[in-house]
Amino acid sequence: MEEMSPDNIHGVILAVSSSIFIGSSFIIKKKGLKKAGVSGARAGEGGYGYLYEPWWWAGMITMIVGEIANFAAYAFAPAILVTPLGALSIIFSAVLAHFILEEKLHMFGILGCVLCVVGSTTIVLHAPHEQGIESVKQVWHLATEPGFLAYSAVVLVVVLALIFYYEPRYGKTHMIVYVGICSLMGSLTVMSVKAVAIAIKLTFSGMNQFKYFHAWIFIIVVTICCILQINYLNKALDNFNTAVISPVYYVMFTTFTILASMIMFKDWASQSGLQIATELCGFVTILSGTFLLHKTKDMGNSTSLRGSTSHSPRDTPVFINSGSSRSSHSTRPAIL
Repeated sequence: MEEMSPDNIHGVILAVSSSIFIGSSFIIKKKGLKKAGVSGARAGEGGYGYLYEPWWWAGMITMIVGEIANFAAYAFAPAILVTPLGALSIIFSAVLAHFILEEKLHMFGILGCVLCVVGSTTIVLHAPHEQGIESVKQVWHLATEPGFLAYSAVVLVVVLALIFYYEPRYGKTHMIVYVGICSLMGSLTVMSVKAVAIAIKLTFSGMNQFKYFHAWIFIIVVTICCILQINYLNKALDNFNTAVISPVYYVMFTTFTILASMIMFKDWASQSGLQIATELCGFVTILSGTFLLHKTKDMGNSTSLRGSTSHSPRDTPVFINSGSSRSSHSTRPAIL
């Protein structure tokens, strides 16, 4: 195992700080969405009353702080190191949801959190070093290679299909629609964010990168992708349980981001088969933790209802929001 480089250490510190802020933002924004839903149309029904809720804005500010830290992390460390650390935001979000939103966390959910930490640590200790990039034009060259252009084209086609065909029909009952849009666009966002972060880092070091049009194109891509993600993430939060959204969004977002990074930056080109296998094992461990967290998240509620057999894990599925999610122990706002 190679010693971690100073840049990777800086990236890890920033990524962990980001996870704490982002994990908190899910809970704060959810409180704002619930309050807005009481007096008007919910976000999941196309309403924008949450824009007048201080709680929602507090959550948005918290998320922005977290995203800034995350943004800075990509300037120092490869995406394959920074992105999986988002698992820590799942843990923080699940714990806060347990105490603040009363979305109960079972003891096996705690085990899932531990698995996320173990998997994240494994990836941190075996992650590749950041490759040396001297100009934003170098990143542009990587982004315009045939492999990444093909990936981007597939992502855009799938996202358009989800937005214009599947979202109107299945968005309110199938969480995978909203999360899929956010995750796919998120992978392109991270690649563009990394490009902009590198441009800022190089500019501060005395090499102005914003004289090149490439940097501004990356900024435009980041802006468009972020607006789409915020909109559909709000809809997902308003229609589904926070403790389900966080892990599923993390799994899909991280998977697509790692895939995009492998194609664009070729992160694994300098690593041995053993190192790659270890990182994959770490990632699978994180996936196992998020799956366990999801499957047991309502067990705390169901065990409190002695003799009841209607509160099984299928009542809060990943892909379908069934009518049972409107039960009294659900965190979804009860709107008449």
